[in-house]
Amino acid sequence: MLIREAAAEDWPRIWSFWHRIVAAGETYTWDPDTPEDAARALWMNPAKRVYVVEDDAGAVVASAYLTPNYGGPAARIANAGFMVDPDQGGRGLGRALAEHVLAEARKGGYRGMVFNAVVETNPAVRLWTSFGFTILGTVPDAFDHPRHGRVGLHIMYREL
Repeated sequence: MLIREAAAEDWPRIWSFWHRIVAAGETYTWDPDTPEDAARALWMNPAKRVYVVEDDAGAVVASAYLTPNYGGPAARIANAGFMVDPDQGGRGLGRALAEHVLAEARKGGYRGMVFNAVVETNPAVRLWTSFGFTILGTVPDAFDHPRHGRVGLHIMYREL
């Protein structure tokens, strides 16, 4: 497994799982019908540092971005987004990518990381709490989950 910064030519490989994850409507607050050009602008935004995970065969199987959550005097608080190809789950890719991004955030001078909207039914909540993130609060009934109905969105934070 190799974790590296993404290049523009990685986008089609990221899109192949990005689209499936967002279209499922279970873990991200983005419109499930987000067109590819808009998705690329969201994920590959030049203000973000984007990473990919390649498996041993060179296939891109996960991606993440790191960006300031706020601007100005609060720009040292990071935000990140993570996606693992659903066909590659259970291999520790998300954990390895999270370790990498947290290390990069520390190296980049960030003092903390916040996730603004973690769907409370998302299995990644366990991953984030295992990394020391705490739930600062939950916006109740904020997310229309396709299987669970209305569920909350957690705001999670960790000092770096």
